[in-house]
Amino acid sequence: MEGSVSNVTNISQVIIDTINNLLSTLFASIDNTVYDTLDNLAFIDTSIFNNSFFDRLLGNNSSKSLIIIANSLLVGVCLYYCFKLIYSHLSGTGIEKPYQFIFKLLIFGIFMNFSYYICEFFIYFTSLISDAIRNAGASALGYEISFSAIIDSFNSTVTVDATDFNIFSFDGLLKSLVSISFINLLFTYSLRYIMVKVLVLLTPFAFLTLINSSSSWFFKAWLKIFLSLLFVQPFISLILLIIFSLDFSSTDIFSQILCIGAIYALIRANSYVQHFISGISTDVSQNFNFLKGRTS
Repeated sequence: MEGSVSNVTNISQVIIDTINNLLSTLFASIDNTVYDTLDNLAFIDTSIFNNSFFDRLLGNNSSKSLIIIANSLLVGVCLYYCFKLIYSHLSGTGIEKPYQFIFKLLIFGIFMNFSYYICEFFIYFTSLISDAIRNAGASALGYEISFSAIIDSFNSTVTVDATDFNIFSFDGLLKSLVSISFINLLFTYSLRYIMVKVLVLLTPFAFLTLINSSSSWFFKAWLKIFLSLLFVQPFISLILLIIFSLDFSSTDIFSQILCIGAIYALIRANSYVQHFISGISTDVSQNFNFLKGRTS
């Protein structure tokens, strides 16, 4: 009987050790790859335009560029107004004056053709603010403010040594939560990165809708979403600045709880900015919960 109990105990210990080794290897891989990627995804700058596909799609030289398509639609809007003006004289209905339409056509037509330069300015401005915040923090604290540097702070709070890692301990659960949360951040910021690119492509059409008052709602919605996604970046820089200013200690439970709170703040950064200017949320876990509620 004692031998069978000993065998069960040995098997259980082997299973536990195997799980710990697998998870330790997984979390070490996350530490080595995720943090640098997060810097590239979270801190967007004008290099987002440095893409051969974007050059062809946004350029004025190609006959199939989006600017050419937008200008073609601009001609269509002019024709639509002409027919609408003729119909208003026949039916007696009132529309905006021709000089008002021509003024909006010239102003927003110019904005439409220079829309990508406007987007580039907004992206450059937000990246300038976020870089200024991180550089100020680096000067005050003496080290870089970034996701790639945050691993040192978190590793001083949670255990990452493969020989000490235990998923069934508080430190092991804490490390698991930190790694899974950063995977969530990876998906959240990658979704934001893609959405910024999509909104950049929609920019000329957003300015086009301002010519007609009945379609101007599209520009307002586009502007709120675009600004909300961009303003997340300085907000992330501020959160990182606060994280690096905290004194983490591996023996202090309070510091470990602050570590989890800091990561949660990074995950919820877009939601906080969304509440400020009514943009869209790129919180992946929140969107998954929404889909789950629709299917149930």
